Amino acid sequence: MTSPGRPSGTARTLLVTAAVIVSLEGLAFAVLAALELFSVSSDRVSLGIVTTLFLAIIAAGLLWAAWRLVAGDAWARSPLVFAQLIQLGLAWNFRGDEAWISAAIALPAVAVLACLLAPPVTRAFRDDRSV
Repeated sequence: MTSPGRPSGTARTLLVTAAVIVSLEGLAFAVLAALELFSVSSDRVSLGIVTTLFLAIIAAGLLWAAWRLVAGDAWARSPLVFAQLIQLGLAWNFRGDEAWISAAIALPAVAVLACLLAPPVTRAFRDDRSV
């Protein structure tokens, strides 16, 4: 018997897959935050610091939600779905540029959404609440 709050089987595999992809996205935001911090110039200190903090907060939020998702917290699915929908909008905005940029943004988002919205995951979280 599995412990409450920890989906098993296919649902667990899908959640871990989504968490790995989201963790890579979070690490990418952390790298962007570091690059922004190191590129701050004296004529745009405020903008550079605010942008760095914004990117770091996004990175931390994604990493934390991915960690909690693997731990079986159903609430973590909602902010991750929202983040992926924002990412799809961003990919749409890049569609006129190099095609690989849009694809590199959209494909992980679609994969995460497919994992998070899959019927086994939905059933696992729904069944967990009825316990």
